Amino acid sequence: MLKVTSDLEPRGDQPGAIRQVVDNFTKGDSLAVLAGVTGSGKSATTAWVIEKMGLPTLIVTSNKVLAAQMASELRELMPSAFVGLFMSHFSYYRPEAYIPGSDTFIEKDSLVNKEIEKLRHHATVGLLTRKDVVIVASVSAIYGLGRPQEYAKRGVLMKPGAFSRDDLVATLVSMGYTRNDAVLDASTFRVKGDAVEVWPQAQEHVLRLEFEYDSLVSVQALDPLTRERVDAEGWVFPTSHHVLQEDTLDDCIDSIEKEFRSHSRKLLKAGKLLEHQRITQRTTTDLQELRTSGTTKGVENYSRHFDRRKKGERPYCLLDYFPDDFLLVLDESHVTVPQIAAMHEGDRSRKQTLVDHGFRLPSALDNRPLTSKEFWSMVPRALLLSATPGPWEKEVCPSPFVKQIIRPTGLVDPSVTVVPSSGRMTHLLGKIREHTAAGDKTLVTTLTKKQAEHLNQYLLDSDVKSKYLHSDVDTMERLETIYDLRKGVLDVIVGVNLLREGLDIPEVGLVCILDADSRGFLRSSTSLVQTIGRAARNPRGEVVLYADSVSPAMRQAIEETHARRQAQMEYNEVHGVVPSKIVKALKDLPGRKAKPEINPREHSKEALVKFYEDSARTLATDMAAAAKKLDFELAAILRDELSKVKGLIAEIGSI
Repeated sequence: MLKVTSDLEPRGDQPGAIRQVVDNFTKGDSLAVLAGVTGSGKSATTAWVIEKMGLPTLIVTSNKVLAAQMASELRELMPSAFVGLFMSHFSYYRPEAYIPGSDTFIEKDSLVNKEIEKLRHHATVGLLTRKDVVIVASVSAIYGLGRPQEYAKRGVLMKPGAFSRDDLVATLVSMGYTRNDAVLDASTFRVKGDAVEVWPQAQEHVLRLEFEYDSLVSVQALDPLTRERVDAEGWVFPTSHHVLQEDTLDDCIDSIEKEFRSHSRKLLKAGKLLEHQRITQRTTTDLQELRTSGTTKGVENYSRHFDRRKKGERPYCLLDYFPDDFLLVLDESHVTVPQIAAMHEGDRSRKQTLVDHGFRLPSALDNRPLTSKEFWSMVPRALLLSATPGPWEKEVCPSPFVKQIIRPTGLVDPSVTVVPSSGRMTHLLGKIREHTAAGDKTLVTTLTKKQAEHLNQYLLDSDVKSKYLHSDVDTMERLETIYDLRKGVLDVIVGVNLLREGLDIPEVGLVCILDADSRGFLRSSTSLVQTIGRAARNPRGEVVLYADSVSPAMRQAIEETHARRQAQMEYNEVHGVVPSKIVKALKDLPGRKAKPEINPREHSKEALVKFYEDSARTLATDMAAAAKKLDFELAAILRDELSKVKGLIAEIGSI
């Protein structure tokens, strides 16, 4: 049931925002924009809109971390609804690629996360078996997934009289389940006397199916650990979204061979002998593996043949699993919309190079994400969430933006002051010391990396505990720097664009922006508003813009911030709300432990390789564990560290 069950009630701008969004959709608008400031409760407003609309809903976020956070929030707000999570099932992924300039072919390297794979199946099963569904997804929602009709057709609701025992076993095997009478795990089944137990790929429970006289008489859902009965339907779906029958596989192989012969003749006619040799070797090997095992490395590149699609026809994706009438929500639309548009172009460029140089057949180009046009053609209505809607939202939205600028917590947007650039270092130092004495932290943004380094050194020389961040700083060091700021090891972080958004640091009471009147992306009105917002989580929030003049972007950002500030202060006065600093628990930074070090000069080549191989195994184990817990930020950090260690191993091996 799509119903919000919570002690929370809509407050501030939320009641009006909910009503206005729903009214816009009711009058026929296909798009609505909710322009809500950080901390105004956009997630809760979204839940109430979903409740009012009563439609299956797809929420797309810009990354896995945000998707997991949003799903967790909605499960608390809508406990009776089916809230699923859908994202890329790779803990680590390096796509296949070819670099012509250096004649370098890069093999695909990936690690599939079984827990995420289970979540993906859980989401699609929910879509096919329930109507009160909310799926939170990353942009992997626009990537190929397999034919929903085939997947749905193979799904079976276990009920008495449906199967004989032998027929059930044969059906499970054909759906990709493996028999394991010793240990029962997801996607396996076991046979014990007159009972068959199966663990559906998409579920957290086990189905116990009991037979009498070779007829199914009882279906029970059990907790796999306690063996206690649970309330659940007996659905079993295939272990893969790409469902293939044996006769279908033969047809696919014939289709691939036909394409290969045609493409091979074209290469020979064009005199591309090397490319012809490459594609012949690749396709021959793949076809042999398909005939013997039913799959091959990079099998997804033949998805057009498996799905029986025409050349250029879009792939099936998560949106195809939704009914015709559903609601789309794009979180952080100013990021997500360009991301969706860019996915196809980047994928096409990489694959076109592979095809041109004989590493893949042309049909590989149809294993791709949706184009932006294809994506929007499938969306009946969409709610776009953003604190800073961009030009695209303004262009396509038929009605004025729905604004949500009141924070139920009472926190007020920071005061903004413009200070002349002359003498700014002395003024900056004084402001930093003032806020440090009050227990607040400071963020300072510059225009260039060199400027950030020089400013950081100036602050250090002035006995200020400071550190800088820019694009040369890796992810692990970035998180450690932010952790140290919150912990009190640092008082100031100096950065460039890294400070613009995505930093949730309630300890920050001062944000200083150097060269605020410069022209360009880093000092656009959108960037300024986002940077100013970094001080909006602290009741003493203050922003200083160092500039010799007030640029149009500055004026717009200052006016917008002032309007938000006034509205919040008036709300607080009328309702007796006292702003209070957000309390965010400071958790120990995962992986923040002493890193083992080794002096290359004191060890042999073999000892160095063994040391780094042991480190790589530890990092791989920790990465898998983090991904299993859906801690994707840590998993990404460990992935980057693992990549560095593998690079060191390769470097040592080449000596």
